[in-house]
Amino acid sequence: MSLTSAYQHKLAEKLTILNDRGQGVLIRMYNIKKTCSDPKSKPPFLLEKSMEPSLKYINKKFPNIDVRNSTQHLGPVHREKAEIIRFLTNYYQSFVDVMEFRDHVYELLNTIDACQCHFDINLNFDFTRSYLDLIVTYTSVILLLSRIEDRRILIGMYNCAHEMLHGHGDPSFARLGQMVLEYDHPLKKLTEEFGPHTKAVSGALLSLHFLFVRRNQGAEQWRSAQLLSLISNPPAMINPANSDTMACEYLSVEVMERWIIIGFLLCHGCLNSNSQCQKLWKLCLQGSLYITLIREDVLQVHKVTEDLFSSLKGYGKRVADIKESKEHVIANSGQFHCQRRQFLRMAVKELETVLADEPGLLGPKARGRNVGRGMMASDKRLCSYVALMRFCLSESFVIHLSIAELLFLLEGIRSLVRRHIKVIQQYHLQYLARFDALVLSDIIQNLSVCPEEESIIMSSFVSILSSLNLKQVDNGEKFEFSGLRLDWFRLQAYTSVAKAPLHLHENPDLAKVMNLIVFHSRMLDSVEKLLVETSDLSTFCFHLRIFEKMFAMTLEEPTMLRYAIAFPLICAHFVHCTHEMCPEEYPHLKNHGLHHCNSFLEELAKQTSNCVLEICAEQRNLSEQLLPKHCATTISKAKNKKTRKQRQTPRKGEPERDKPGAESHRKNRSIVTNMDKLHLNLTELALTMNHVYSFSVFEHTIFPSEYLSSHLEARLNRAIVWLAGYNATTQEIVRPSELLAGVKAYIGFIQSLAQFLGADASRVIRNALLQQTQPLDSCGEQTITTLYTNWYLESLLRQASSGTIILSPAMQAFVSLPREGEQNFSAEEFSDISEMRALAELLGPYGMKFLSENLMWHVTSQIVELKKLVVENMDILVQIRSNFSKPDLMASLLPQLTGAENVLKRMTIIGVILSFRAMAQEGLREVFSSHCPFLMGPIECLKEFVTPDTDIKVTLSIFELASAAGVACDIDPALVAAIANLKADTSSPEEEYKVACLLLIFLAVSLPLLATDPSSFYSIEKDGYNNNIHCLTKAIIQVSAALFTLYNKNIETHLKEFLVVASVSLLQLGQETDKLKTRNRESISLLMRLVVEESSFLTLDMLESCFPYVLLRNAYREVSRAFHLN
Repeated sequence: MSLTSAYQHKLAEKLTILNDRGQGVLIRMYNIKKTCSDPKSKPPFLLEKSMEPSLKYINKKFPNIDVRNSTQHLGPVHREKAEIIRFLTNYYQSFVDVMEFRDHVYELLNTIDACQCHFDINLNFDFTRSYLDLIVTYTSVILLLSRIEDRRILIGMYNCAHEMLHGHGDPSFARLGQMVLEYDHPLKKLTEEFGPHTKAVSGALLSLHFLFVRRNQGAEQWRSAQLLSLISNPPAMINPANSDTMACEYLSVEVMERWIIIGFLLCHGCLNSNSQCQKLWKLCLQGSLYITLIREDVLQVHKVTEDLFSSLKGYGKRVADIKESKEHVIANSGQFHCQRRQFLRMAVKELETVLADEPGLLGPKARGRNVGRGMMASDKRLCSYVALMRFCLSESFVIHLSIAELLFLLEGIRSLVRRHIKVIQQYHLQYLARFDALVLSDIIQNLSVCPEEESIIMSSFVSILSSLNLKQVDNGEKFEFSGLRLDWFRLQAYTSVAKAPLHLHENPDLAKVMNLIVFHSRMLDSVEKLLVETSDLSTFCFHLRIFEKMFAMTLEEPTMLRYAIAFPLICAHFVHCTHEMCPEEYPHLKNHGLHHCNSFLEELAKQTSNCVLEICAEQRNLSEQLLPKHCATTISKAKNKKTRKQRQTPRKGEPERDKPGAESHRKNRSIVTNMDKLHLNLTELALTMNHVYSFSVFEHTIFPSEYLSSHLEARLNRAIVWLAGYNATTQEIVRPSELLAGVKAYIGFIQSLAQFLGADASRVIRNALLQQTQPLDSCGEQTITTLYTNWYLESLLRQASSGTIILSPAMQAFVSLPREGEQNFSAEEFSDISEMRALAELLGPYGMKFLSENLMWHVTSQIVELKKLVVENMDILVQIRSNFSKPDLMASLLPQLTGAENVLKRMTIIGVILSFRAMAQEGLREVFSSHCPFLMGPIECLKEFVTPDTDIKVTLSIFELASAAGVACDIDPALVAAIANLKADTSSPEEEYKVACLLLIFLAVSLPLLATDPSSFYSIEKDGYNNNIHCLTKAIIQVSAALFTLYNKNIETHLKEFLVVASVSLLQLGQETDKLKTRNRESISLLMRLVVEESSFLTLDMLESCFPYVLLRNAYREVSRAFHLN
């Protein structure tokens, strides 16, 4: 064939197009096979019972299906023909694509044979690689086609539906059906078709021999050659290592195995006639048991080869070779690959460390022409980095504990290359412009023969390379050398035909320098593609069980935890599996990538947060040892030492308690505590979670720190609730001060980890604590706000209402009265000043508001009942209000009142609740003043500007602000709002106001009844009464202020009225002759002073006008005398 015809055949262009097209067709066959093998994704009519007879008929008669005379068999197909056409068009066209691809492949292979092309991977690398790739891709397509079980049904059913719909079958069906039949036994047919191509195929494969042998060396040979080591000979670290086969350095061993196995399988004739072919084939058979066709579809090398050769005459020795090779693989492959992995693990770690420290070694700058040769040779080192990824990738599928580290280091080198891309570009640009262009120019001038076409191409190479300058890199220009590489591909094709004037194999220097130029150009414009080509791990997308198992094994080994981030990072590679000829795969691959990336990061974040919280729990235990309650024993021992001799041995049943800090005393450092193990695990997990800030998976940006933050937040929320120790059955809960100490221990440790975890610790803590101030957290679980609100209402305040617990103003706390079986806790331990501060610190303003709202709900429920009692006694109360100064009439009216004791009881309950709220508010005020003194000052100042003349809405707004900061107000805005919500639609404001006035009258005339209660004795020690009636004063003042504010009436006027009526009632008690009714008259009289002290609206002068102070003085004296006598 003439040179002109070689130009016209465009071998390079056809190989490029057909290889890309073949990959698309192969992926489509894979997709059809996978879709039809899964009942969930299979076309629905293939699963219908009614369609079964038709499917069997089509499969049996294929391809000779008589559609017109088979209506009884194809009735269901006729009914659903439109649906079948819609579903199967893509399937059918894919099979047609296979047929057309087959035609183009054979046409091109025949053309190459006619041109008598010479193949040598070391010289015409692109031409040889594309030729072998085309053969392997075509074989894989045919093998996958034969593995689609429903191929006859899919093709036949589509043609039947097409004929029913259009009146004639599809034009391609006849040839397509024949092709499907021919490839029922694909290897037999393929070996027949490739017989004529044996010379070209075997020649191309033999050129791999030296390279393949070198790549299959064991770990010992690699180690002795100091492969990948930059520091084995420090003086020569920057000395280049030369390579004449630059393009082959990053050629995958897996790809070469596939070429050799499939090539000799199709062209097996040369195995008996050529000893070199036989030697290369046997060496390849000893490599692995399987080769990959596409993704997880594999070819069982020994089984398939043995089955084929067993059916051929004269291949007995080859069958024996196969069996021997299989035994060798089974016996030695595991150890062989394990040793290589161990070597790579150490070598790559060293390499990554050196490159991270000296990234300039990725592409050293050369200054001047004198070191040009050194620059060219140093590419061997950079190429070795790229080839390294291929080495590691070939070892990656055997599950081993060190696999995570190997994957992690690969990702590290990829990251280094991306990070220092400008260094690499500057180096290679200078290399191309200052050395490659000059060397190529010299070689072109020294060529003995150079046809015009080749001369034009090579001259364009020199001009393109010579025009490069460093400003292009500095300005961020995008380089594009794909045209140059395609021209070199064309030149390889032109110079590899038999009758070419210029033969590439006669000019190896030209091939070497051009292959070097191609590599340098790729390092300028397609570094990312080169990384994908050499280190893509997207194949894990189709081996998910293995991938998950590797991840699980990594998590089980503490020393490998720091490398676990490699697994989510590899999910970013899955995008490289996609192909434009199979867009329907994209959503599935995207789901796989995102799902596994998410699950890996979730598991890592879960383990990290678990470890953090376990250490927090240990820190809390240490912190708990320092609580004041634990120092009692130490104080007692110290006191006893002074009074009597210390007991030599502790009492029986009293375990000796270790002092805080004893856990730090260790005689031997080899003793590993639980805390040591937790810190070690946390260190490893922190390294993996903090390795990258973000990465992308299918257009989604992933932030590992966000996973950790969300898990930490959720776990911290649960931990805080757990620390509260609430038991709904026994109504037990931890004291707020103890909980606060535990929370501070947790927060302190998490804050100390902020710079190590990569998560925003401040935000995690802030969000968790803020959620605890709400009734429910983000997961819908109860918070400490809800727990403490319920506990104080249901346990402490309920028992205070029943008289088991009393409020002691002297102690500023609720105090438990010693009664058997009444309560199982000490009220003062939960309600003193320090506990209220701790409660406010934990719940915050939002939580305290929620507590206040719940308290007000209980207050308003009591007010509702009080109003009912007032309404029942309204007529009598109206008369009393008019005649309270007439003793005779009052004597007849008072006995007619019903429920007076109930009124006092309910008002006392309200007082207890409001007193507790006042204590909680005082705790909030102190905490708020401590945290925000710059805010508290203006709030208090603003409150002082409120006068009785200020508009009520403005007043309530200011009081609401002050109340939120814990500042006490004359009018409680929360109580006003709660009572306002009780307004009945049926009653008028006048009636509501009347009820409010009569309620005070009811209370005033009912006060003398308290004197009959034995518990109504005023205790000087507690500054209160044992039945909590001193809380009545707060209830009267607060409820009156809220009611008359709501009805826009004068508060002072109505309180004066209450004071007058109450004074008259108590004074009339002095005329009572029944001693039982006057038992605690003096103690009850003191309530009048307490009312005045509680209210800012009343003064002692007002009290003096209606209740002589001498009576109060006498009452105090009598109470004091009785207390001291008792």
